[in-house]
Amino acid sequence: MDLVIRNATVVDGTGRPPYDADIGIDAGRITAIRRDGPHLHGRRTLDADGLVLSPGFIDMHAHSDLALLRDPDHSAKAAQGVTLEVIGQDGLSYAPVDDRTLAEVRRAITGWNGPGDDIDFSWRSVGEYLDRLDEGIAVNAAYLIPQGTVRMLAVGWDDRPATPAELDRMRQLVADGMREGAVGMSSGLTYTPGMYAEDAELTALCRVVAEYGGYYCPHHRSYGAGALAAYEEMVALTREAGCPLHLAHATMNFGVNEGRAPELLALLDHALAEGADISLDTYPYTPGSTTLVAMLPSWASEGGPEAILARLEDDDTAERIRHHMEVIGADGCHGVPIEWDTIEISGVTDPALAAHIGRTIQQSADEHGETPWAIARRLLLDDRLGSTILQHVGHEENVRAIMRHRVHTGGSDGILRGAKPHPRAYGTFPHYLGRYVRELGILSLEECVAHLTSRPAARLRLPDRGLVREGYRADLVLFDPDTVAAGSTFEAPRTLPVGIPYVLIDGHFVIEDGRRTDVLAGRAVRRTPR
Repeated sequence: MDLVIRNATVVDGTGRPPYDADIGIDAGRITAIRRDGPHLHGRRTLDADGLVLSPGFIDMHAHSDLALLRDPDHSAKAAQGVTLEVIGQDGLSYAPVDDRTLAEVRRAITGWNGPGDDIDFSWRSVGEYLDRLDEGIAVNAAYLIPQGTVRMLAVGWDDRPATPAELDRMRQLVADGMREGAVGMSSGLTYTPGMYAEDAELTALCRVVAEYGGYYCPHHRSYGAGALAAYEEMVALTREAGCPLHLAHATMNFGVNEGRAPELLALLDHALAEGADISLDTYPYTPGSTTLVAMLPSWASEGGPEAILARLEDDDTAERIRHHMEVIGADGCHGVPIEWDTIEISGVTDPALAAHIGRTIQQSADEHGETPWAIARRLLLDDRLGSTILQHVGHEENVRAIMRHRVHTGGSDGILRGAKPHPRAYGTFPHYLGRYVRELGILSLEECVAHLTSRPAARLRLPDRGLVREGYRADLVLFDPDTVAAGSTFEAPRTLPVGIPYVLIDGHFVIEDGRRTDVLAGRAVRRTPR
């Protein structure tokens, strides 16, 4: 065998109690698990005494669509023990596209991934993008077809129902992407232009996804006012379409939802009891993170980035936007009147605006003797919509309740850009293990590992990942259960975790002795045909 890991405490992903064993690896697969008798022998031996060996962690909600191409190191995820990321999230990504749509989507999600000036955008289809990933990346990646990008291609940025011909084209684009290896479809239903789709349109696209064995992953229409109704909408829509549902960053945020996680879980339990196929992911933190422009009402975003900037330039229209955000509650802010003291700037595209980073809009307004809207409006214009934010609107009791649920998985929702990104990008998985397992006991170790490994693998329909089992791929992580912890904090968000000395992908060390190797063992993970 290529490698034998001896004396490991194996937490195998099933949720069952740990056991001690030697693990043999050859040609990228687990070829032997020996609990008793003489030690296994291989060309290389690693003594894992004191370490837990588990399947590699699967990040069910990642925004590494360009980072995987830009940054061969990608320690942000590799050092956490992540061996597979699911990208193409929130309905906006870079395939399928044509030349016009590519330019528009690059502009629209500059805050998530940067402008991409350092990327060779040689692909246009989903298959071509996956082929590009196959040239070698830090960790494995699966792709969701972004419904907002598909709508951009077929309909544009107009807030109107699709015509029958446009709907047919969207169905075809989704079918093409699924055939080329996507695992499902995502939506961002508080982001334009995807949010302009009515339920009938989404249902039609979900039927196509279901035909190919995929799942639907919506960022649904509200995590604030009307959040429960928005969850119900997604459950009903996918039941009608016959499509499995995976709820993205399934939180209950803002003051209107404090303490209301049990209502969400009761809704899901009822649907599950009736036969619905549902899973969800969360990150173990209370603030959210997105772009500042995402807070605007959807009518202000119709037409795309240039139209947004033109409206912000016009004083009368800008005043309408302010009133909608501060008094009525914009759909971009989940129907809740915006509280500027919860909106912290985490990153800017223009370095001249760096003084705003780490300050809330309210703090900047107080310092300059201006209104919060004056600061926000000027920042949107001067940064050309590229600013990212932390939004401090979550509730710890909701986070803890939802992570206990039997269909829960882990997803970082990590935006890697900006001077002060959310620490979830660098810390989600060790934070689960260190804070919520070891320190708080919210989950047992074996439960938590199952949440982060076999459950997401089952949702992705991966036949040989997510468990420590003979014949499975050797995507593995070894961590110290007594010390594993997130290093990232809100003050130092790019600090790497501790207590994760080894990570393997296909039997190759990507983290060894706590340091990133130069190995690029990651590839595109395509949908498994039915």
